[in-house]
Amino acid sequence: MDHQTSQVTGRPYSEKKEDGYLIREFSQDTPSFEFVWHRDKEDRYVQAIHDNDWSFQLDNDIPRELLKDKLFIPKETYHRLIKGTGDLVVKIWQED
Repeated sequence: MDHQTSQVTGRPYSEKKEDGYLIREFSQDTPSFEFVWHRDKEDRYVQAIHDNDWSFQLDNDIPRELLKDKLFIPKETYHRLIKGTGDLVVKIWQED
């Protein structure tokens, strides 16, 4: 299992690979300004591992709760996380 911390990657999360998907953990200690609008090069599905009050926003859309349901993010679509309380752990499936 490959595990990278936010200090190694320079990103606002730590990450590890498990059985064909990624597990990312976002710390409540990360400043809100670190969660910037960005795009990804591949389609992906994101699913929260636990109940939380974090939100997710696609470009030109209103923020939505980040729930345990799978969320589809089309490649090259701007999106961002909106920080809640407590840490956030998500599972990510990427499609190349």
